[in-house]
Amino acid sequence: MEMLHYDFMQRAFLAGALIALVASALGVYLMLRRQALMADMLSHVSLAGIAAGAYLHWNPTLTGFAIAIVGAVAVEYVRRSYKTYSEISVAIIMVGGLSSAVIIMNLNQSVNKSFSSYLFGSVVAVNRTELILMLAVSVLAALFFILMRRPLYQMTFDEDTAKTSGLPVNWLSLAFSVVTGMIVAAAMPIVGVLLVSSLVVLPAALAIRLASSFAMAIGLSMAFGLGGVWSGLAASYAFSTPPGATIALILLAILLVGIGLKKGALRAAKRKSRRGHTVTGDDPDSLYEAARFSSTARVADKGESRG
Repeated sequence: MEMLHYDFMQRAFLAGALIALVASALGVYLMLRRQALMADMLSHVSLAGIAAGAYLHWNPTLTGFAIAIVGAVAVEYVRRSYKTYSEISVAIIMVGGLSSAVIIMNLNQSVNKSFSSYLFGSVVAVNRTELILMLAVSVLAALFFILMRRPLYQMTFDEDTAKTSGLPVNWLSLAFSVVTGMIVAAAMPIVGVLLVSSLVVLPAALAIRLASSFAMAIGLSMAFGLGGVWSGLAASYAFSTPPGATIALILLAILLVGIGLKKGALRAAKRKSRRGHTVTGDDPDSLYEAARFSSTARVADKGESRG
């Protein structure tokens, strides 16, 4: 393919693959923990770090990365103060990050001119330093998800039960938030600050609807994310469209088509059922929601403990 002859496209495809895999896996955890908006919040917080870096003539990518991690830690501490209304922490931190970014950008009007690639993503924005950063984040995130698979599994479905079983839930949740901040910050050069949540949420949203188990949801989400990113980058190159918006639009199209096919299959199953065939399944609107995963997780957990 012609576009792969260019170094910047090779870097973009490699970086996109790394981020798509870890961000899509992260999205499943976030959705089942009812924290789908956390990625969007952290992207807005990182915008303040990018603005501060540009204003102080530091590396905006590194400052955005650092502030995203700080924001992730802050969210976790605020969430503990509002246990009943944990989503309030997302709103509080997002307001602080976004308002700080606007103020910093207005302190120096020249800063605004370099923000387009960070806001919406740019293939040429992925330089060697950012690629190394993405590789490091991807490796760390993969190790975290693999090594902490069982504790994360338990904490995701029932945090109270995980705590009573002796797991250090507070520290584990804090580490999870930090990893989330790292992944969101590393994804910015590809999809941009304003669209980074699409890479985290959309593949996971479809995977949860289609998968019959937690492991399958992770695998499907990673496959959808990787396919969406590579398709978006190719379309962006072919039609000269912004890569971040193109990737988000393709991921949205994949989600809509997938849900449509799922509903069509369920309707066909119902028709067969009316003709005398026996079909098992739940209501199509709640087939693979978090509650289903939760019950499946408990059964699997009991089975493993007996074995």
